[in-house]
Amino acid sequence: MVTMNGSEEIHQFGFIVDTISSSQVAIRNIERELICPACKELYTHPLILPCQHSICHKCVKELLFMTLEDSTDVSSEASTPGSPRVRIQSPSMERIDRLLRSGSKRNSLTPRITSLSCPGCLRDVDLGERGINGLFRNFTLENIVERYRQAARAATAIMCDFCKPPVQESTKSCMDCSASFCNECFKINHPWGTIKAQHEYGPPTTNFRPKVLMCPEHETEKVNMYCEICRRPVCHLCKLAGAHANHRVTTMSNAYKTLKEKLTKGISYLISKESQVKTQISELEILIRRTESNGDRAVEEATYNFDKLLNILEDRKEFVLQSIKNSQSSRLEKLQSQLEEYQGLLENNGLVGYAQEVLKETDHSCFVQTAKQLHTRIQKASDSLKTFRPAADASFEDYFVDVSKEENLLNDLSFSKALDVPEINTDECKVYNNTKICWNQPNDSGLADSYVLEYRKLDKNVDPSWNEIEAASTSKVLSDLDLNSSYSFRVQSLKGSVCSPHSKEVVLQTPPAPVFSFLFDDSCGFNKEHLMLNNKRNVVESVAGQSLLLGAERVQVGCYMCLDYIIGDAGISKGKHFWAFSVDSYSYMVKVGVASDIKLQEWLHNPRDISSPRYDQDSGHDSGSEDVTFDTSQPFTLATIGMRKLFIPKASNVSTTCGERVIPLPGRIGVCLDYEKGKVGFYDATNMKCLYEREVDCIGTMYPAFALMGGGAIRLEEVITEKHLDYSNEM
Repeated sequence: MVTMNGSEEIHQFGFIVDTISSSQVAIRNIERELICPACKELYTHPLILPCQHSICHKCVKELLFMTLEDSTDVSSEASTPGSPRVRIQSPSMERIDRLLRSGSKRNSLTPRITSLSCPGCLRDVDLGERGINGLFRNFTLENIVERYRQAARAATAIMCDFCKPPVQESTKSCMDCSASFCNECFKINHPWGTIKAQHEYGPPTTNFRPKVLMCPEHETEKVNMYCEICRRPVCHLCKLAGAHANHRVTTMSNAYKTLKEKLTKGISYLISKESQVKTQISELEILIRRTESNGDRAVEEATYNFDKLLNILEDRKEFVLQSIKNSQSSRLEKLQSQLEEYQGLLENNGLVGYAQEVLKETDHSCFVQTAKQLHTRIQKASDSLKTFRPAADASFEDYFVDVSKEENLLNDLSFSKALDVPEINTDECKVYNNTKICWNQPNDSGLADSYVLEYRKLDKNVDPSWNEIEAASTSKVLSDLDLNSSYSFRVQSLKGSVCSPHSKEVVLQTPPAPVFSFLFDDSCGFNKEHLMLNNKRNVVESVAGQSLLLGAERVQVGCYMCLDYIIGDAGISKGKHFWAFSVDSYSYMVKVGVASDIKLQEWLHNPRDISSPRYDQDSGHDSGSEDVTFDTSQPFTLATIGMRKLFIPKASNVSTTCGERVIPLPGRIGVCLDYEKGKVGFYDATNMKCLYEREVDCIGTMYPAFALMGGGAIRLEEVITEKHLDYSNEM
């Protein structure tokens, strides 16, 4: 056995004191978790109820006494109906102890009270036959409370229990002797070579607990198992012939390991979500400020309106203002309480700080009896992060005072709803080079002064807080959204201090690449006989040629019509680009995609080759032989559209997200070309879903390419601007 001289002991004790001092700040931050739900003070000798909540020993006595008083009052009222009922709100502890001590001597007419309402969960819990004597004492929580008290009174010294006057300040406490000693008294009472020299000691404390947790049912037995059904420690007699005989139990070490792993994992999850917690705290703080601001503005507006009609409205003015202030105070109280709860989820604060202190417990039995309920709370806290919802609404739409009614109706004046919830119109919303969000205000709703559009990116690695932008009308164009990302949008109406509830959230997807702007080229290989462009050059239509119409009288049998090609007036030689268009539903056959300038020369100078429907791998013919022939990458690729359908080829270099080869024609079609990777994808541009993707050999300059056969029309997607789009001939 290694001994230490006085200076070494003092040095070791100083190290322990420094360690405690460094954790005092963390200890002070968890006061919320150390308050008894019954007396609202720090726990004193806490007991663990069957529902796993802890409560002070004296508070359990008081609750049992109040329950007994209720039953006594009921019986006395039944016997003497005319006698008044007298309740004692704050009974003395002497009377409670006297009543509890006499419990075994009560006659059969006085029922024995063994159940009470838990102030933590408000559920009735049964204490069993032994009542308060059958409850475990929460030594882990008691120890943490004591450390908190020591941190709170760091300047207050604990005196030696054995010194003769003048009493010296203690330097250590013996856990076996349950007493505090100065250095000299400790040496005297723990002489070398005796059993006392092996006692466990630590820093000065007033909280002493037994070294071994004993079974409350069998007071001479140590708890060494954990009942998984009742979720409490038990001894071997409880398992052999007690109340837990048929229950599933595990060893204390296994229970300790399992609960500690779960608790550690829960704490790690909360700590990893600290940025999310801080974001939600910031959102709550914004809501609090907004509630204060809107509440104050609501009071001002209501005051102004009542002052205009003071002679009639004076009697109701006080009621209206008080209602607004009460609502504001109630909401602020709820939001502030929720703010404090979320602050408790930060590391070294509240629930997380308390859980971290519990993890320091090394005694398996004490840890297990505390960790189960704490792990449940940690899980609930984790779930609350996923389903975060503010405790109160910051709007005061229900307190708008309508002063437009006639004076003869003022006696019946009450709060009127100023604004209904707006609704985002997904049919009018559009995502392209910019994002345009449109919404509708219900027809029977009051006219809003302005609107607030909120949006956020749906990415777990991005700050989940909402971005706000004001709008004077029922639409707004956003230009700062990231590509290939999902965004959630919502909107609310504003009128003075009143804001409507938020609309339902709408999720929209941005394009996978920057938008490539171009118009149809009316010079390169353009067939004026069969194709017709509008003045803006963003719509091309396939029509019957004049020569065919003039010779229609001589046509007795069907004839073959070749594809008429048209390309964009701008090409791509690097980067990744996206463009969109729509195909009229009556179109007979349309081919869309990309082609290199080299391939375009072949198309335009070899009409006999391109007249064959077998020339292109996407002819729409479903035999599949052309898919084998053109399985390798080509400097062009075209998707086939016809009869309100889009046809996906079977080639091996095609990857598709659709299970069908033939799918309904989307309202808007998008094409995405990645020049460096040599891939082109075809999208449903309405929801930016990739329908299929295939390889393409990017040689030279790649152009958007289109082909039409028979009747049909293609309309390029217009870019989104704040004002009307001006088309120029320079494109």
